[in-house]
Amino acid sequence: MLSTAYIKTPIGSLIWIADNDLVLAAGFSNLVELSRKLSSEDQEREIKSGKATGKIADLITAYFDGELDALNAIEVRQPGSQFSQAAWKAMRKIKSGKVISYADLAQRAGSPAAVRAAGTACGRNAVAPIVPCHRIVKTGGALGNYGYGISKKEWLLKHEGAL
Repeated sequence: MLSTAYIKTPIGSLIWIADNDLVLAAGFSNLVELSRKLSSEDQEREIKSGKATGKIADLITAYFDGELDALNAIEVRQPGSQFSQAAWKAMRKIKSGKVISYADLAQRAGSPAAVRAAGTACGRNAVAPIVPCHRIVKTGGALGNYGYGISKKEWLLKHEGAL
């Protein structure tokens, strides 16, 4: 059985779906939207709502309280292509307070020419902000897009000291 919980943050409720301490989906949306991002196998599993307690809740709270590296300790799993997996892994290596371009992400994911695919990987990231796609910006520094709205991306980057 999977579990779901949420925490109120300065930019809205952050909800997640987890298998024990392994986060399968997270974001500033709702359970229906997040459930669609699960693998087909995980979509078949029952999801039980509960209070935001335990390791995941503690680490998310710590992040929003200013411990900017706290999210790094959360284990994640999400479905995606080999390139997307490489891109998400590369995103998790970007230190808080730093940003890189979509082109840099493509390079770090092993396919320098795959800049559009890097953008697609950001858009398909099911575990935001734990997999920090908000740290990817356009070449030249423009913020680019964010699935939960540009104001949330801007807030996260300011919170981390990147803006």
